[in-house]
Amino acid sequence: MRKLKFYLLGFIPGLLVVLFFLNKKGASCSYFPNDRVRAETATKKFSYSPDFQTKMSEYKIDEKFIKDSILVSGTIDFDRSKAQAKPCPEYLLVYPKKNPRLELYFSKCKDEVQFQKLEKK
Repeated sequence: MRKLKFYLLGFIPGLLVVLFFLNKKGASCSYFPNDRVRAETATKKFSYSPDFQTKMSEYKIDEKFIKDSILVSGTIDFDRSKAQAKPCPEYLLVYPKKNPRLELYFSKCKDEVQFQKLEKK
């Protein structure tokens, strides 16, 4: 019992300090494949195919909406993606998660993300 008290005496304050610093920096720790792909995609430079740009204009979607809403709330459909493709894995992002209305096809290369196709359901 005495060892447990010493353990908790150090563990709880340490946990609070770590949580305080991580929250302050905005760090997150999600290791699910969907979250990792979306997070990596958001940090890269975006490029758009001419077809994709045409559809963006048609659907009135801008880059800010893609970064702030679609990438944050969308889901990667790994069944229809080619995540093992070389040199650039290809993904399908559906938005929103329930009753998807938009499908974005993109390839995630080392330095940039190339958005190729945008479809509305």
